Amino acid sequence: MSSRVQWLGILCGLMTSLIWGVQAVVSRHAMLTGLSPADVTILRFVAASAVLIPWALTRIRPFPVGSLGWKRAWFMALLIGPLYSLILVGGAYFAPALHSSIISPGLIPVFTAALVFLVTGERAGRMRLAGLGIIVVGIAIFSRDALLATPPRPDAWIGDLLFVLIAIMWSVFGLQARRWGASSIEVTVASCVLALPLLGIVALALPVHMAQVPLSEVLLQAVYQGVLVGVVALYLYARTVATLGAARATLFLPLVPLVTAGCSALLLAEYPSPTEIAGMAVVISGMLVAFRSPSTG
Repeated sequence: MSSRVQWLGILCGLMTSLIWGVQAVVSRHAMLTGLSPADVTILRFVAASAVLIPWALTRIRPFPVGSLGWKRAWFMALLIGPLYSLILVGGAYFAPALHSSIISPGLIPVFTAALVFLVTGERAGRMRLAGLGIIVVGIAIFSRDALLATPPRPDAWIGDLLFVLIAIMWSVFGLQARRWGASSIEVTVASCVLALPLLGIVALALPVHMAQVPLSEVLLQAVYQGVLVGVVALYLYARTVATLGAARATLFLPLVPLVTAGCSALLLAEYPSPTEIAGMAVVISGMLVAFRSPSTG
């Protein structure tokens, strides 16, 4: 691999971590400005579909499910479509932005390892198990203030539980995508397009406030959540995997909470407590150990 290609992969990985890290801050900002989880969900999938559909119409057959097929595509859409977004953004209503970037990414490899063992009997290697154990301890430390409902974090435990649910859903999605050999672009197109008819149910069942907030806030959520997170970050991560390999691509994930911590302090004036800083350090250490270790052993 040439040095230029390697640096391109590193740049793509860094940009992906930046987009994902800021996403938690943008979601939290939406809640603080009066938008609802339903607003953000509708804007995310409408914007992403507007970008993806013209491209997918000429490249994915049958449209919009491709090789996934209709049953598997609907499974993906129900798992990581509007429901996933509602839970993720709903968590941001109760908990600071940093909680989303610590709890969900930290627990995804933990739940994934557990599901893989239950489904296939494949055991994680000792070093990876050690890393996963460190992550669990770190999240317990990080969530102490929220679980005790301390004055600075009175309702954060609700958001933390929602972020745990997000980790479970993403782990199930990842396992099924790997078993089915699904391409990331087909999953993205199918889940976005099939989400569109479900958005009507979301709009009827949940509060929609986007008409009551400035247009700039609506555009921010549409562009960031729909275009940057839903399309650009997916492409960048796929390029990172193609250039550096799946194992090296995961090494950029510990950067996500660091980006969130910095941006939430600068943009939202949300600062982690000493306990949360300690827990974050332990979680990131566990992620580094887990990601750098063999998957089996």
